[in-house]
Amino acid sequence: MGYYITVEHNVNIYIEDYGPEDGQPILFIHGWPLNHRVFEYQYDQLPKAGYRCIGVDLRGFGKSDNPWTGYSYDRLADDIRSVIDTLKLEHVTLTGHSMGGAIAIRYMARHAGHKIFKLALIAAAAPIFTQRQGYPYGLTTITKERVNELIKATYTDRPEMLHNFGKMFFYQNITESFKEWFQGLGLTASGNATAKTAVSLRDEELWQDMSKIHVPTGIFHGVHDEICPFTLAEALQAGIKGSELVPFMYSGHGLFYCEMEKFNHELAGFIG
Repeated sequence: MGYYITVEHNVNIYIEDYGPEDGQPILFIHGWPLNHRVFEYQYDQLPKAGYRCIGVDLRGFGKSDNPWTGYSYDRLADDIRSVIDTLKLEHVTLTGHSMGGAIAIRYMARHAGHKIFKLALIAAAAPIFTQRQGYPYGLTTITKERVNELIKATYTDRPEMLHNFGKMFFYQNITESFKEWFQGLGLTASGNATAKTAVSLRDEELWQDMSKIHVPTGIFHGVHDEICPFTLAEALQAGIKGSELVPFMYSGHGLFYCEMEKFNHELAGFIG
């Protein structure tokens, strides 16, 4: 079932709801520059185990409205708060992939974990996405210059940018048809939202946010991730007290495709 939720004046966020209404809720936040449909193969399976899966299109992506402003992590986290409160959700497992993981972490800090039961971080673009001086886990993250190139390509040849981004996403081989479907997800976004969230990815940091997380946290990360290297997962585990790191030995950034069966099993086991 699809519907819209108003998160601020003239800004409506698109939601898809899968599974039993009284099921334990899992709220999925997609990564850059995709939409809620990227979790299709979780929506197909997890409701069979009784979970209610709620997919959100972030503002500017998928079927949501495309305002000119509002692409900071703070504003995106506030949108998630509006979704949770409007739907009157309780005991939520907040699940974020890539940039969605960063937004989930900001939500936990900014809104004191409001209504969150557990936190699942999937190949999260956190605690930082781009290289910084003093980063203790090695300079394996993407440079700011590389993100600037993505922003420039977004404004000049977005389809080619998405094509090249897709090449880095998967470690396992995928079909040409699947590549076309995946690129189509990115093309539904507005160019403005794609560029402005890339600025947030480039500039924002989440070091202080991690210390404010006080719910069970699962960190799911592909060992061969070229977009958010595995060292980021190690930094998250070090920074989030009591967190559990689950490595995916045969996956890149798209671990929920590369090792789909294992991912669904591990996520369900983590939620319990």
